[in-house]
Amino acid sequence: MRFVAMVRATRASEAGEMPSEKLLTDMTLFNEELVRAGVMLAGEGLHPSRNGARVRYDGDKRTVIDGPFTETKELIAGFWILQLNSLEEAVEWMKRCPNPFEDGVSEIEIRRVFEAEDFGDAFTPEARELEAQQRARMGDPR
Repeated sequence: MRFVAMVRATRASEAGEMPSEKLLTDMTLFNEELVRAGVMLAGEGLHPSRNGARVRYDGDKRTVIDGPFTETKELIAGFWILQLNSLEEAVEWMKRCPNPFEDGVSEIEIRRVFEAEDFGDAFTPEARELEAQQRARMGDPR
């Protein structure tokens, strides 16, 4: 099973404040543990929302909304994609993670990533084959 662990943004991350050398070192060491355990598929920090955009869909209409976005508590500052056996295992790994922000409260949300079999018969054999071809072109070994 794949999981995404998302680091919630803070005022500091939205202001573009960079982590200290110590926190960068601690996070690098934590990521190394994940890599050595063979569970980390990806992990990245994200620029503040002022550098981003949203596309809002309303039927056939598309509206582009430029950042920054006001609700910091709803924003993501970084993420990991992990290959694990259970949500409990994901929780245990994230409990070992250094506090993503040195001053104050931080939060990491963990969610399971949908796999093809989760969609049942609605994901037709033709669509599954097309997805497999796309993954192969992207270099995804699944």
